[in-house]
This record gives sequence, structure tokens and C-alpha cells, in this order.
Amino acid sequence: MASESGTESGSLLIDGIQLLVPQPCFDKFFVEFNFFYVPCLKLVLSKGLGYAIILGSMLVKIPQIVKLVQAKSGEGISMSGIVLELVAISANTAYGFGHSFPFSTYGEGLFLAFQTSLVGLLVLVFGGNAIGGIGFMVIYSAIMAFLMSPLTPMALLATLQSLTIVMILLSKSIQGLANYRNGSTGQLSAITVFLLFFGAIARIFTSMQETGDSLVIATYVASTIANGCLATQMLYYWNADKPHIKKE
Repeated sequence: MASESGTESGSLLIDGIQLLVPQPCFDKFFVEFNFFYVPCLKLVLSKGLGYAIILGSMLVKIPQIVKLVQAKSGEGISMSGIVLELVAISANTAYGFGHSFPFSTYGEGLFLAFQTSLVGLLVLVFGGNAIGGIGFMVIYSAIMAFLMSPLTPMALLATLQSLTIVMILLSKSIQGLANYRNGSTGQLSAITVFLLFFGAIARIFTSMQETGDSLVIATYVASTIANGCLATQMLYYWNADKPHIKKE
């Protein structure tokens, strides 16, 4: 029994290591002891970054959610921008899932989709439209379930992924324009904006290493540019008091 337990534990440990060091790199490192094989070093770095992004994505929009709840207001946050961002996240996640890409390349989309939809719900609820918020969550959940199901044609996923670049740029542009008009970033969370920016940069590298898919790579390039613009606004409006500055 003890030997069986030890064998099982060893097998679990090997499986865990292979999440970060898949074959044939596992053999390169731990059988041939070739720890400086560059292609495998790049792959392991990509895997590590990918899983770190996924772990970070579980919390990336929590500061935004907390800020909304504390203020009991969605002031300064564009609902149309949220919807476009949510469509982009969902399309990108469904595309990666449908193409059986490694989970480390798209897994954060599941957590970002949930948190972004929750932000949308709070904006609607605090805007006095609780019924609309519930309807929004129900409709979105149904759409996401369809996109992740075998019923969705791959051609549709490819089309949505192509449109994702436009949706990302448009959604962030809408939010950026709202910031400019308000002379403030309102209830936007600086932590969330900067985490999304740096996460998008890292995703360019992981997508190049693990998928080689030009659509996915272009999506994260667009996301980096768009989130970088919002991050720049965050710095520019850092000390701006919200709407009353304009009134004065």
C-alpha cells in the first residue's frame, strides 16, 4: 500500500511538472539534463507566464468591483464599452477553446468574462436598472454557453476572433473618450487598468510561443495598445477630482 501511494504521489508530481514543462522538453530537462536548450526555455517561460496571468486574472477586476460597490455608483464607466469588451473576451476564449489551444494561452478569459459581466451588472444596478442587469447576465450566460459548445461552427469562431480586434479598440476608445469628456477616469480602477495592460504585453509572447496563430497575436497587440492608452489617461488624470472640476 505504501509503495502504491508513493508511486501515485510521484505520478501526480510528474503530471504537475509537465503542466509547465511538457514533452519533449520534460525529457530534455530531466532525462538528458539539457537545461539550456533554448526552444524549451522559451516554452517553459511562456507556460509560466501563461499560468501566472491566469492566476492574476482571478483577481484583476476585483479592485474595480470593490470600487463600484464602495461608491455605489458606476459613474464614468461606459456600459457600451463593457459590452464590447465582454464580446471580445468571450470570442477570444471560445476561439482558443474551440481550437484546443493549451489552457495556459486563453484560460484567463473565463475569469475575465465573469468579472467583466459582474462589472456590467453593477453599473446597471447602481444606475437604477436592476431588472436590466439581471437580463444582461442571463443573456450573456446563454451566449457564452453556446460559444463554448460543440454546436458553434469553427467559421463563426474565426469570424468573431477577427472582429475581436475591432471590438477591443472600439471598447477602449469609447471608455477613453468618456474619460476625456469627464476630465477624469471616474470609477475606473488604476490597478485593473495597469494589470490588463501588462497582461496583454505578456500574452503577445505566450501566443507567439504556444499558438503561432496570427489572429490571436494581433488581438493581444491591439489590446496592449488600447489598454496602454487608458493607462496613460490614468496617469494624466491621476489627481483630477471628478465632475466638479469642470463645474468650477
